[in-house]
Amino acid sequence: IQQTQITIVHLYTQAKKSKMGSWSAENATKAYLKTLKMGHKANEPDEVEFISALAAGNNAQLMVVACAGAADATALALVAAAHQTGGRVICILQENGGLMQSEELILGLDHACHVEFVIGDAQHLLLTHYRDADFVLIDCNLETVEMAALVDANKERRNGVVFVGYNAFRKGSSSQSNSLVGCRTQLLPIGEGLLVTRINGSDQANRKIIRANSTNNNNNNNNNVNNGKKTHKRSHSWVVKVDKCTGEEHVFRVKSFPNHGRQIEA
Repeated sequence: IQQTQITIVHLYTQAKKSKMGSWSAENATKAYLKTLKMGHKANEPDEVEFISALAAGNNAQLMVVACAGAADATALALVAAAHQTGGRVICILQENGGLMQSEELILGLDHACHVEFVIGDAQHLLLTHYRDADFVLIDCNLETVEMAALVDANKERRNGVVFVGYNAFRKGSSSQSNSLVGCRTQLLPIGEGLLVTRINGSDQANRKIIRANSTNNNNNNNNNVNNGKKTHKRSHSWVVKVDKCTGEEHVFRVKSFPNHGRQIEA
């Protein structure tokens, strides 16, 4: 339980840094625990649970995993996340040889209805059929997939997307992370290495612009109203408190009014 709490707090921190708009700590925790109960036999179990919690916490609805061979525990991670969010999983295989093994791994699970197997070129399918995916998991051992090209093709999309490359250390993906210029990318030392790239959708960017313009307009209106009149200047400061149990940040604004003391807002 202690390890679970530490991992979820770490995920929450990463989500805050990545400015994820709809992060759900509840979904992340439940998906993490579902993955644990699946009893997979991975050498680095933290990697699988982390992927599951990241996808579920980000409320992913269409998750795509591109495998270099047969589906493995990383695919199970997305199955657990899809069960939590009500989404679905597309598992892209490179050849028929891995289909039977993949089906044996996943179709015996209670949540197998969330999974669909597709055989074909992962790069082509991700750029055409599954461009609306909001969580993409890629085995860095795939020679035919260039994550930088996929990220570049999704920069102008309306909705956000998270790309995760696993087995990143095996392929020396520090060079790949350097090629993802202008993106929020992190190479995490979890398992065999996770290369995580977050793209905020244009809708989120537009909402920030609208809020900024609205704030500027309000400030201009206040200046017009107060023009020529004596006003009392007020100031405010921000106070940040961190919950030691959950790791959550609580931000309070403290307003200072002349002759009226202070007022605290959450």
